[in-house]
Amino acid sequence: MNVYIIGAGASGLTSAIILARRGFKVHVIEQNKKVGKKLLLTGNGRCNYWNEDQSLEKYHSNNIDMVKIILSKSKDLVLPFFDSIGIVPKIINGYYYPFTNQAISVVNALFNTAKNLNVNFIYEEKVKDIVCSSNFTIITDKNSYKAEAVILATGSKAMPKTGSDGNGYELAKKLGYNITKIYPSLVPIIGESKYLKDLEGVRSNVILNLIVDDNLVKQEMGEVQFTNLGISGICSFNLSGEVNQYLNEKKKVEIGINLVPWFKQDKKALIKYLDEAEERLINYSLSNILEGFLNYKIVNVILKILNIDTNTKWENVIKEKVVNLLLDFRIKISGTKDYDYSQVCRGGISLKEINPETMESRKIKNLYIVGELLDVDGDCGGYNLGFAWMSGLIAGESVSKEK
Repeated sequence: MNVYIIGAGASGLTSAIILARRGFKVHVIEQNKKVGKKLLLTGNGRCNYWNEDQSLEKYHSNNIDMVKIILSKSKDLVLPFFDSIGIVPKIINGYYYPFTNQAISVVNALFNTAKNLNVNFIYEEKVKDIVCSSNFTIITDKNSYKAEAVILATGSKAMPKTGSDGNGYELAKKLGYNITKIYPSLVPIIGESKYLKDLEGVRSNVILNLIVDDNLVKQEMGEVQFTNLGISGICSFNLSGEVNQYLNEKKKVEIGINLVPWFKQDKKALIKYLDEAEERLINYSLSNILEGFLNYKIVNVILKILNIDTNTKWENVIKEKVVNLLLDFRIKISGTKDYDYSQVCRGGISLKEINPETMESRKIKNLYIVGELLDVDGDCGGYNLGFAWMSGLIAGESVSKEK
């Protein structure tokens, strides 16, 4: 069987290796000059390729029950696959990196394995159309190819500098697929606050509360980085997909930042702590006390918002106002940065239109869809690459059963 894979990213290369090992003639069409361009940027160049915590809540989709099927079928296949291509893992708190700490090690392992199996790579050709009859005709901007099976692995619109231009969505639409609304995800969040410039560059461990129409809908904990436009960092990235969805629904979106996460929402405990601190730290102002556990820029903003002089003592302020602000520093959210800054996309081809047991289209026999092109995205921490490997493995094994 002659199989063509469109896209030489994580999922496409995985499928190519599985199929080539089973004796298929495998061709990979890639519009870039090389394979794995986006993969090289993952994990800040370190490539966090897997996470041992494969909880369903780490993934997001309009059809999450189908994601559950994909996970149950394939999550135990991923680590043996990486062993088989020679990647030695460095495991840090359940996060898997190549032992070299370099993404290029993963890209080279995938590419070299595929080349050694005689996978044919076709570079710098963009697929313009796929014509389905008894077989497939793949039409690029330079050539046309005949295929008995096709795997769509083009990726999403995220990181267009890597060649991810959303072409896969256009091909899918031509083939009759429904595409859910696409949003940037795992991306910095943009806020509306005159104090953001004062906080620019500050990093702090916090609890982020996503507040939609005055209701708490999601919470993340971790390090946030303040920018002149809003907030960044892993915990904010994990809220960004929902932020875009709710804003698209014309809802009021705010982020409530708990600047003292070890107190959770316990106002009485925080007041007691500050009371005791003042007794212990003789002649300290409120500013002095707060700087014991908060960045001075944050302290200055709190004092500015509450109109408190830097020399004022804790006993002379309205304690409730200070504590409320420490536990819920609120920023109105207006959006996120665009696809240039997003790691992945929220949304894609509906999972209703594929068989999660095989990744085969429910509409067109011998057409398979994998990776970011589908309506699945994950949190930071190796989940998006994890889904790419899993869906690629399932597709490769499923095509081989059709031989």
